[in-house]
Amino acid sequence: MDVERFILDHGSWTYLITFVWTFFEGETFVLLAAFAAAQGMLFAPYLLVAAWLGSFAGDQCYFWLGRRFGHRLMERHPEWRPRVNMALGWLNRFDTIFILIFRFIYGVRNFSSFALGVSRIDWRRFLVLNLIAALLWAGTFTVIGFACGQALERMLGHLAHQISIVLLGGFIVLCAGGHVMHKVRRRRQLPQAAPTRM
Repeated sequence: MDVERFILDHGSWTYLITFVWTFFEGETFVLLAAFAAAQGMLFAPYLLVAAWLGSFAGDQCYFWLGRRFGHRLMERHPEWRPRVNMALGWLNRFDTIFILIFRFIYGVRNFSSFALGVSRIDWRRFLVLNLIAALLWAGTFTVIGFACGQALERMLGHLAHQISIVLLGGFIVLCAGGHVMHKVRRRRQLPQAAPTRM
């Protein structure tokens, strides 16, 4: 399948994929998509909005889970508690600044919104700060990816366009392969787990 033709013919689907991907995480995908936007395959402002709204929606969902089921979930998954406590420690030390930048902190990001829900911070305050923080995050990675794509195009000309196609296509293939491997591992573990319950 020709990745370039797919993006050009069905470019709007890329924005939906960006929204879904950034709901969970997605820095690498935003960088590569912005790199492709610099080659004219995508419209950077739409990409920015999709990443912004996806990131915002994802963290609002995790915040709600923490607010509604946080303590119950941590009782079932005690291994979550150290990361939640770490995020709460950052919140106690830096408050608003932490809410604005936690997406950029490796190892803390995935549990931060959940921890903020547990913390009992006012939901309206989090909603406003999360909206700003999501825009800051999406804007940063979109601008970096777009700037890198433009710089490479100035250096390599048309070859940069081909590189962006290979990078984006390769990333999609790797993610699909990782998903398949994860499913295979889970299926292999299920038969082993069944006898121990008998």
